[in-house]
Amino acid sequence: MMRVFGPVMVAVLVLGGCASSPPEHFYSLSNGLGVAAPTARAAYYIEMPAVTVPKQVTRNQLLVTTGEGRMDLLEQERWAAPPAAEIGQALSLAVSGELGTIDAFRTPVPENAPVYRISTNVQRFESAPGRYALIDAVWSVRLVGSTQVLTCRSVAQEMVGAGYDALVAGHRRAVVRIGSDIAKAVRALAAGEKSGC
Repeated sequence: MMRVFGPVMVAVLVLGGCASSPPEHFYSLSNGLGVAAPTARAAYYIEMPAVTVPKQVTRNQLLVTTGEGRMDLLEQERWAAPPAAEIGQALSLAVSGELGTIDAFRTPVPENAPVYRISTNVQRFESAPGRYALIDAVWSVRLVGSTQVLTCRSVAQEMVGAGYDALVAGHRRAVVRIGSDIAKAVRALAAGEKSGC
């Protein structure tokens, strides 16, 4: 009888262990962003190539600051896509939505249509649950075909409540703030105004 119950008990214990594993949660920076529809024919387009992020935040798991110089990698709390892709998509939606235009990266545009290329290098992406969400980014705007480049820096820090949903919502607000800075610069350049940071 022991030979029969031995394997059965092992199987029950293994299945019980699997059932008690905590569920994984996935978060997105672009999900829920209110985006205005582009105009029927945009006066100009934007191009947003891939965003670069610090090496320590290239994984899908949330990396949170828990103390002075200490960071924890959370296996059960994950971004829906790598952080660079999440930030890039959210920024693209924020900027194109505010300008009422289209992000035409790797897409043909009408002949002679002005295209503004936006390059973004995220230098800090910090997540401190119950305290703050911070994005520190250096970005540049250049009219494609022109040698003139405007380079600026935006630091957006949002205070957040407890929990990972609140933390991600804080990062969404930070992305919108940076997107607004970029959109303001593009709008000024498109209007022929002298734009600064």
